[in-house]
Amino acid sequence: MAKPLTDSEKRKQISVRGLAGLGDVAEVRKSFNRHLHFTLVKDRNVATPRDYFFALAHTVRDHLVGRWIRTQQHYYERDPKRIYYLSLEFYMGRTLQNTMVNLGLQNACDEAIYQVRGLMAGCLGIGRLTASCFLDSMATLGLAAYGYGIRYEFGIFNQKIVNGWQVEEADDWLRYGNPWEKARPEYMLPVHFYGRVEHTPDGVKWLDTQVVLAMPYDTPVPGYKNNTVNTMRLWSAKAPNDFKLQDFNVGDYIEAVLDRNLAENISRVLYPNDNFFEGKELRLKQEYFVVAATLQDIIRRFKSSKFGCRDPVRTCFETFPDKVAIQLNDTHPALSIPELMRILVDVEKVDWDKAWEITKKTCAYTNHTVLPEALERWPVSMFEKLLPRHLEIIYAINQRHLDHVAALFPGDVDRLRRMSVIEEGDCKRINMAHLCVIGSHAVNGVARIHSEIVKQSVFKDFYELEPEKFQNKTNGITPRRWLLLCNPGLADTIVEKIGEEFLTDLSQLKKLLPLVNDEAFIRDVAKVKQENKLKFSAFLEKEYKVKINPSSMFDVHVKRIHEYKRQLLNCLHVITLYNRIKRDPAKAFVPRTVMIGGKAAPGYHMAKLIIKLVTSIGDVVNHDPVVGDRLKVIFLENYRVSLAEKVIPAADLSQQISTAGTEASGTGNMKFMLNGALTIGTMDGANVEMAEEAGAENLFIFGLRVEDVEALDRKGYNAREYYDRLPELKQAVDQISSGFFSPKEPDCFRDIVNMLMHHDRFKVFADYEAYVQCQAQVDQLYRNPKGWTKKVIRNIACSGKFSSDRTITEYAREIWGVEPSDLQIPPPNIPRD
Repeated sequence: MAKPLTDSEKRKQISVRGLAGLGDVAEVRKSFNRHLHFTLVKDRNVATPRDYFFALAHTVRDHLVGRWIRTQQHYYERDPKRIYYLSLEFYMGRTLQNTMVNLGLQNACDEAIYQVRGLMAGCLGIGRLTASCFLDSMATLGLAAYGYGIRYEFGIFNQKIVNGWQVEEADDWLRYGNPWEKARPEYMLPVHFYGRVEHTPDGVKWLDTQVVLAMPYDTPVPGYKNNTVNTMRLWSAKAPNDFKLQDFNVGDYIEAVLDRNLAENISRVLYPNDNFFEGKELRLKQEYFVVAATLQDIIRRFKSSKFGCRDPVRTCFETFPDKVAIQLNDTHPALSIPELMRILVDVEKVDWDKAWEITKKTCAYTNHTVLPEALERWPVSMFEKLLPRHLEIIYAINQRHLDHVAALFPGDVDRLRRMSVIEEGDCKRINMAHLCVIGSHAVNGVARIHSEIVKQSVFKDFYELEPEKFQNKTNGITPRRWLLLCNPGLADTIVEKIGEEFLTDLSQLKKLLPLVNDEAFIRDVAKVKQENKLKFSAFLEKEYKVKINPSSMFDVHVKRIHEYKRQLLNCLHVITLYNRIKRDPAKAFVPRTVMIGGKAAPGYHMAKLIIKLVTSIGDVVNHDPVVGDRLKVIFLENYRVSLAEKVIPAADLSQQISTAGTEASGTGNMKFMLNGALTIGTMDGANVEMAEEAGAENLFIFGLRVEDVEALDRKGYNAREYYDRLPELKQAVDQISSGFFSPKEPDCFRDIVNMLMHHDRFKVFADYEAYVQCQAQVDQLYRNPKGWTKKVIRNIACSGKFSSDRTITEYAREIWGVEPSDLQIPPPNIPRD
C-alpha cells in the first residue's frame, strides 16, 4: 500500500485550491528567522525543536496582534452588546495550528519553515492552551465576545498507566512559558474573602476582608479568515504585598512571605472531577475569584466604553442588560448572580428590585448535567465564613422567590421545600442550580432530549412557574479544528466536490448527498480513512509499542471514564467476542481493534478499577495466539485534545453508549460523525438528533429508551435476571469474577462484579443483549466496504447541524439578543476608513 501523505503535504494539496491561503512566504521566513536567532537561541548555536516552535508561534502571533488591537478598537467605536462567557474550564488543545488555519497562514508557514529547515513536524507538539469551540465560533461570527476563566498553573493531570492502573502526574503546562498569552498587570483587580458585614445608615459594608489580587492574562481568539480577534481573559491569583505582613511585627517576616502561597493557591490547579461535586473551600474560592474579578472588569468596560479610556462614560445601569450578556457555563460561575446584586445594591446604590431586574435580564444559565451527584450544593457554614455578604443576598433572593411561589401555590409547603435555594437538613446547603434558574432570564440544556429532561424532571417546578425561560441549544463543534485541522485529507476531498463554503456554513455538507452512490467519491472517502488508519497505526506502534492490523475495524470509545458512560458494557462485548473466537477459532471473524481511552477522576475508585479491567482484558486478549490479530484491546493513555485529533479521523466505529437519559449531549459523537465514523449508540444526548439528521438506519441504535429506563426503575431493576438468562453474559461476568483476567489477584474486580450485580444505577446488563446483537450488525456491514462507506458519506453529509457556529447563532439570537455579523474588519496593512 502506498505510504500516506503527511498532513503537511495534504495542506499543500488543499492550498492548490486556495483553501488555506499561501500568504507571503518571504515575509514569514524573515520574521521566523528573526525570532529564532535573536529572541530564542541567543548564545546557543543549535536550535532545539522547542526553539523552532516558539519562533513559529511568535511569528504567527505577530500576524495576530495588529488584528487583535484593531478588533478591540472596532468594538469600542461601535459599542455593540458584549457577550461574556464564564467558564471554570476551557478545553485544552493546540493553538498554533488552529491560529494558522484561521488566519490563512498555514501554507505560508509550512513553506517558510520547509525552506529554513525541515523541522516543522518536530515543532508542532508543544502548543497548549486554546479556547473552546464556542469562542472560535463567536469570533468567526463577528460577535463582541470574551471568554473568562482561571489561568490554572496546573491543568488536568497527565495520565500514566502503571501495571494497568491510572497514575496521575502534574500537568505543568506553563513550565516553558505560553507564547500566546499576554500578561495585563495594568488591569489587576482585588478580590475579597472572609471578613464581616456591617449594616450602616449609608448602606451595607463588607469589612475586614482578606484581599487576593487577580492578574489577567489575555489570549487572542481569531475568527476564521475575517480578521476578527477576540479575547480570552484568564485570571491568576497573586498575594498583595502586605499579605499577612502584620506577622512581620512579631519578627516572622519569612513565614509571612511564605504564606503568600495560600492566596496564590487559588489558581494553582484545576479540579479534575467530572460529573461529581466536591465541596472543597478552595473550589468555592476559585468560583468566587473568577466571578468577582470578571464582574469588576465587565462593569469597568461598561462604564468607560471608549478605546483607551478609563474614565466612566456611563453611570446609569438602566442600559446594562442592553450592553452586557453573561452566560453561566454550568453552575460554577453561579456566584455572578449574588455578586452582581452586591455591586449594584451595595456599591452603586441601585434599588433592590431594579438591581434584581437588571441581574435577571443580564444572566443566562446553561445546564450540563442531570446526575444528582454533580449538582453543586455548598454548605451554608462555608459561605458564612468565606462570603458572608453573599450569604445574606442569597437568603434575600430566596425569600422573595419563595414569597412569590407561595402566593401562586398557597399551602403547597412541599413545593416551597423543593424550590428553595436553601436546602434544610443536618447540614444546610445552598443549591447553586436553583440560584442559577431563579437569577437568569434563560435556562438551556445542550441537546433536545436533555432540555426536555431538564423541563420534565430536574427543574420541573421551575418550568411550571416560568415555562418561557426554558430553551434548548444543542451543542456543536468547530469544523475548523475538527475537520480542516485534524483531517486535511477529508477536508480536501470535500472541497474538491463542493467548494470550501462549508467551513463557515456546515449545512453545505448536504451537497454531498447526491454523491452517496458516486463510485469515485466512495473510493476517495474510503482511501482517506485508510490513510488515517495507517498513520494512526504507525503512531500507536511508535508511542505504545503495539502492532495492530490497519485493515481491522477501529472501534473507538474515548471519553471520561464514568459508570454512566458504560465502558463496562464495551468490556463485556469484548470478552464475548474473545470467547466466541476461542470457541470456534476456524470461523471467519471481522478483525477489530478496540480502543478505549479517558481519564478517571483521581478519587473515583470505580472508574480507576474500570481502567484496570480494560488493561487486564487487553493483556489476556492481545497475547493469546489463538486470537492473533482478529481482536486487539488498547487503552489509549492520557487521552486529550491532541490525541483526539489523531484518533478521531482514524476511527471506523464511534461508541456512544451511555444509559438513555444520562448524557447531556456529548460532542465526541459529533466529531466522529463529521470525520467519517459510524455511531453505535443509545438514544441519548445528541445521538437522538444525529439519528434524526442522518436517518436512524444510518446509525447503529440499540437499547433502552428514556421511558424504558424509567419503567424499569419503577418495576425495580434486577441484574440477576439477565445474568441467569444470557449464557454469554454469565460467562463474561464469571470470568471477571473468578480472576480469569487477573490471575495474580483473583479478587481484583470483585467491586465491579458486586456493583453490576447489586447496585448498578446505569443498567449495563439490561442493554447487553441488544448491544451484542447490534455489534453483529456492525460486523455484517463492515464486511461490505462499499455499503459501509455509503453510510459514512451520508453521516458526513448530514452532520451540518452540529457546527458550533449554528449553536452560537442560536444563543446570539434567542438568548443574548445580538445578531452575528459577516463584516470583515480590515487587516492591519489596510488603512481604516
